[in-house]
Amino acid sequence: MISQELRARIKKLKLISRRFVKSTIVGDYLSAFKGMGMEFHQLREYQPGDEVRLIDWNSFAKSNKFMVKQFIEERDRTVILVIDISASSGYSSKDELRQDTISQVASVLAMVASENKDKVGALFFSDHVEKWIPPSRKASSIGLILEDLLKLRPTAKKTSIKDSLRFLADLKKSNAIIFFLSDWIDEENSYSKLLKVVSCKHDFIAVRLLDDCEKSLPNIGLIDVCDPETGEMTTISLSDQKYASEDSFAKKSLNDVLATRIQKQKKLFNLYKIDLLDLRVGLPFINDLTKFFHKRIRRSI
Repeated sequence: MISQELRARIKKLKLISRRFVKSTIVGDYLSAFKGMGMEFHQLREYQPGDEVRLIDWNSFAKSNKFMVKQFIEERDRTVILVIDISASSGYSSKDELRQDTISQVASVLAMVASENKDKVGALFFSDHVEKWIPPSRKASSIGLILEDLLKLRPTAKKTSIKDSLRFLADLKKSNAIIFFLSDWIDEENSYSKLLKVVSCKHDFIAVRLLDDCEKSLPNIGLIDVCDPETGEMTTISLSDQKYASEDSFAKKSLNDVLATRIQKQKKLFNLYKIDLLDLRVGLPFINDLTKFFHKRIRRSI
């Protein structure tokens, strides 16, 4: 049974998402993520401006006429939203939590894909797969995804990117468009090989949602901090004090450590040719999403 409060939150999320769906972002998405292939349609005579690579040379040999191939784009696409709901998604240094930003981004992506008649599914995970909603074109499936974005709570606090990737690797479906929404804070060595497998099998987009404090920390001295995934409390210094780095004997400041982690993630994505969309928690994201779509469009031209 859905409470009145949850119903109101779902309605608000739908209204926000539909406002963006009515903008140019739907067309941008359509151009950025074309169908999974092209089906041959017919031959026609060459016209000035046609691409030379589309000339059918077998037809030219038979008829001595330049003919070009025409194709129809296969529109059957599947979109899978992979959503991190571990305890770290409840962190933020702003009024809006990471999970709120994730919900808004996932909602817009789901409704934009649905508007283009794509099948949409969702995988919610913490340190294991919490829920799997198989891809579907039904409006009820989109409603279920939006509902779970707001009400689903993890049964475990920790994060395991590896387990979610293993689930995706085992899916019989291939060539899906996967938006993986997470802070990507996990042991990189534990999921690197599976990430390579899944990125080869699907069109994989890493959506990294980071709080500003996960990129750099202010120089304000000693503070008490709590790890949301373990509950462990500790006191750290946010001065320019240097600490032993995990991957070298050199000492680095905490900001250096944070920057190194972000760069290591980016190198891994580049290694496997994975598109990265960086979004900031608690800030508007539509312009960043649109720029990302335009970047993919330019690359495909």
